Amino acid sequence: MNQTIKIAPSVLSADFAQLGAEVQRVASAGAQQIHIDVMDGRFVPNITMGPLIVEAIRRVTDLPLDVHLMIVEPEKHLAAFAEAGATALTVHLETCPHLHRTLQQIRDLGLQAGVAINPHTPATHLSEILHMVDIVLVMTVNPGFGGQQFIAEMLPKIRAVRQMVGVRPVDIGVDGGIDATTAPQALKAGANVLIAGNAIFKHVDGMAAIQGAVEQYRRSRTI
Repeated sequence: MNQTIKIAPSVLSADFAQLGAEVQRVASAGAQQIHIDVMDGRFVPNITMGPLIVEAIRRVTDLPLDVHLMIVEPEKHLAAFAEAGATALTVHLETCPHLHRTLQQIRDLGLQAGVAINPHTPATHLSEILHMVDIVLVMTVNPGFGGQQFIAEMLPKIRAVRQMVGVRPVDIGVDGGIDATTAPQALKAGANVLIAGNAIFKHVDGMAAIQGAVEQYRRSRTI
């Protein structure tokens, strides 16, 4: 199934002193959604943002807000992020002992439901819940910090997830080390959502570089 390729700038790499302007800049440049990394200092070593940041971003853009909950006990915070304006909530398989229930809670809030898996988690662990998700997020770095190097060994996992998804209308996102070089590799493997932080917010070409990589991939598919 051919799905729309989406570029999702990760605001973890944005200039927080100019956050509203940064979001509007990438939206004007053609971003299809905004990715918001929530970290709690427990599941991952870093601490980042919460519902108030989501609410602030919602005030400056109508783009879908994809909120990535890298936190333990995410079920305690789903309603707060929904009220703040999230479009989708992605939880980690590794933090949810009752994953079916958590996904159903997200759906009951009227949001898209996503599941993320860390590099060490096999794709096969998704098999029992794929029918409940709108998004599968394959981590291509170990989560917690921006600016890490893409783990190339995740490309076979992306292919495996795409095969498992089949004809279902499920987005497959990749998060970590995505830039103009790795984006086409991830797309070729089966991803359709490119989450990029430093490559967009800290690169001189920003969105244009990732968009160019997408066009490169599209051209390669027509040759």
